[in-house]
Amino acid sequence: MGGMKIVDVQFFRAVSPISRPIADATHAIPEIAFLITRIRAESGHVGESYLLCFHYSPQAIVGALKDAGEMALGWDCTRTEEFRTHFESESEYFGNPGINRWGLGSLEIAMWDIRARVLNKPVWGLFDRRRDRVPVYGSGGWLSYTIEELLDEVGGYVKRGFPAVKIKVGSPSLETDVERLTRVREAVGPAVRIMMDANQGMNLVSAAVLAARVRGLQITWFEEPLPNTDFDGYKVLRQEAGIQLAMGEREFNMTALRELAARDALDLWQPDILRLGGVQGWLDSARFANEGGIPVLPHYYKEYDVPLCMGIADAYGCESFDWVDGLIDHPIRIENGFAYPNPDPGWGFRFLDAHLTPIG
Repeated sequence: MGGMKIVDVQFFRAVSPISRPIADATHAIPEIAFLITRIRAESGHVGESYLLCFHYSPQAIVGALKDAGEMALGWDCTRTEEFRTHFESESEYFGNPGINRWGLGSLEIAMWDIRARVLNKPVWGLFDRRRDRVPVYGSGGWLSYTIEELLDEVGGYVKRGFPAVKIKVGSPSLETDVERLTRVREAVGPAVRIMMDANQGMNLVSAAVLAARVRGLQITWFEEPLPNTDFDGYKVLRQEAGIQLAMGEREFNMTALRELAARDALDLWQPDILRLGGVQGWLDSARFANEGGIPVLPHYYKEYDVPLCMGIADAYGCESFDWVDGLIDHPIRIENGFAYPNPDPGWGFRFLDAHLTPIG
């Protein structure tokens, strides 16, 4: 396959058209922002990727992207696994888990975009297909919302046909969490599933108490109730709370997945494609989870996760935010509680130049 060497790398910043200040149990977030990587091969084909950056370490992440971009120049887009090995060898001195992994993921995802576009296939068409759609749930429920804002959001998801919604928990007051979840259940009715997400902002005692208090609300899963290194705590909570536990979005490798699987302490694995360094890291973790009987429930990036889930037999569902939809030409199609992968070549979408600010 000729003309596949990368000859140009560019980076851009974009802010979601529906950006607003939000907060969970651990962070206050002033705006919803993204960094976009755009690469061009000798053939003229262009590949893109994006990462959700919010306001965190703006100089550090841009530096990591630029370092990864310089390393990718001249690299053949078909050699993504070799690029990953080379990148991790070169960046080992300052550490691979962490910000360097985001740089790797950004370039690797864009390389997959070009690989598929050259073949005139969608990325999901490069793998054995196990399904043609994946269940989806509406995410949000931020702690910074008033009750009215919370109910408006979940009500909007239900009107659009979403069968499930996820709500943030970990408020300073347990009673606040209980009230919010109760009001959501009353608003959406018994048929809509509700999940709760603590973003690692609780301890074993508080998580167990909350799980017990809301047992009658039929919560489907409890996401990141504890810090991601408290493996034994996850085991105890799963045994005592009698609720499915989900985690994985903050993992840069499969250490937590292996530790939790060994303890029978995890029900749902949530791979984050950027933190895992791209497509290959995502697929490796999904295969490991599958071998352990743990379904895959990816974190955030539906534009990548939905196509990849087409090749995963035990894909439990995908997370949906609307944040990027107004920035791209072909948002993921969602109908009657299911998301469908874009049929166009590559990842099936492009960022619109009008929304992009170049990063020098």
